[in-house]
Amino acid sequence: MKKDVAAQAETKLLSVEGLCKKYKRTSSVYAAKNITFSAERGEVVGLLGANGAGKTTTLKCITGMIPITQGEVCVSGYSIKREPVKAKSEFSFVTDNHSVFLKMTGKQYLDFMCDVYKVPTECRKERYLKAEENFRLGGAVGDVISGYSHGMRQKICMMGSLMHEPKLWILDEPMLGLDPETQQSVMSFIKEYAASGHTVLFSTHNLYVASEICTKAVIISSGRISKILDSEEIRLGGRRLMEYWYHSDNSDREEI
Repeated sequence: MKKDVAAQAETKLLSVEGLCKKYKRTSSVYAAKNITFSAERGEVVGLLGANGAGKTTTLKCITGMIPITQGEVCVSGYSIKREPVKAKSEFSFVTDNHSVFLKMTGKQYLDFMCDVYKVPTECRKERYLKAEENFRLGGAVGDVISGYSHGMRQKICMMGSLMHEPKLWILDEPMLGLDPETQQSVMSFIKEYAASGHTVLFSTHNLYVASEICTKAVIISSGRISKILDSEEIRLGGRRLMEYWYHSDNSDREEI
């Protein structure tokens, strides 16, 4: 039995079961309600929805940034509620506000992230170069982060999050603020990263990006899942199918 659980956790890196979140205990309003989906090794999972749909709340619950009202989240078999340190060691999360130490240089920040996740010294140069190839900070990596533009801060956060090569890479609206050339580079990298055996979960309201790189699309409306599209449905229906469910109204769905 233990071997079966371990094998399932190895392939199903993320399991979200009945996730519910409300910000006021006495309120009947849920920011996220009965969110259930999984992400397996090699998948690119898009969390789609309009502004205010509940995407960021869902990601913050998954990553343990805010407590879950009800439900369960497991990363590589570790509960985010009962084993938060072990669960968090399995993923990286790039938030939409790109919080970073402003008095560090870009290089110092990357070194700091390597230290936090105990990345061996002999592996660091290769990972710096790989990150630079995709995010293209150039000489700015030696500059103090406080002088970075919004897009550059986003890039250094994404680079830092990859230094320990997390099994699960989670991003909140990763394309906002990036120039078109970098967007294409990041999209290509996401597909390559998943193809190498990792898993990517990201939120977006950009249906073009989602239709280009997702192998699964979890579409959220008013804090609930409207539809989960698998790779075959995305391949056949593409952006038009995503748009149909994206704009669907699930306000008449049953309460749990």
